[in-house]
Amino acid sequence: MKSKDLQQVVFRKYEDGDGPTKIYSDLNSSLGLATIKRWCKMIRDTGSIQLSKPPGGPRFARISKTIQKVKHKFNQKKMVSVRSLAKDCSISKSSSHRILKEDMKLYPYKMRIEPKLTEEHKNKRKKFVNWVGHNFRKEDTMRILFSDEKIFDLDGMYNSQNQRIWAASRDEADEKGGIKVKQKFPQKVMVWLGVCSNGVTPLVIFDPGTVDHAEYIQKVLPVALKYGNKTFGKHWTFQQDGAKPHIHHLTQTWCQDNFPSFIDKITGHRIVQIEIHWTIVSGMNFRSVSTGRK
Repeated sequence: MKSKDLQQVVFRKYEDGDGPTKIYSDLNSSLGLATIKRWCKMIRDTGSIQLSKPPGGPRFARISKTIQKVKHKFNQKKMVSVRSLAKDCSISKSSSHRILKEDMKLYPYKMRIEPKLTEEHKNKRKKFVNWVGHNFRKEDTMRILFSDEKIFDLDGMYNSQNQRIWAASRDEADEKGGIKVKQKFPQKVMVWLGVCSNGVTPLVIFDPGTVDHAEYIQKVLPVALKYGNKTFGKHWTFQQDGAKPHIHHLTQTWCQDNFPSFIDKITGHRIVQIEIHWTIVSGMNFRSVSTGRK
């Protein structure tokens, strides 16, 4: 709202016969010409200048002092929850949320899980990427079958953030499957999966115990070979990581004799992450998955 003094000056000069342009010139541009014209119209219509007040009460929470306090809090800690921020600053949760999003232009990002890489791992990956760049054309990189193994427990995954059972009561929710049973020491299963630009291979589920090169050659490599030939034909490349069954000399010999092309243990290092596919697989109920063996 404009100051009362300016309103009184405009009112008096208009009553004395000055027009909006003359008032604008006399005030030395202290007010805009459009504002002066609007005020003069109010005087003609109502006999006074009546300005509407902004809706709502005065701002108490999102003042500069509180915003600076929030910024100081963020400088002290990397992770701050909206609830604790509201408590520390003696403001409501909604006010602290608006300060973060509207005043500080911040957005809440989820933490990302990444593998812990040593400098040796990083150097190997850089070396391998350079090797691929010199030995593969762009279209060749789309014909690589990447593979990996992962261990899951038979209890499966449970996401407490978005898995809900709609029911009228807790008892009804429990009857509809609202209870997730978790063992203290669940059984575990190892699963193999291959990924390429065209899709994923069938899952290979290993029997309990340590997987050696013989089992790897017998159960995994034929699946990879069949899928690769069916998907790409005669020209494609198979890649595996540096696990012991993979770099065993018999495994390397089998790959050399059967695959059109494969990345051996000397140059091989996985350059893509297939964690998104493992996330999907982790939601499976492995107790009901058939391995195809009787």
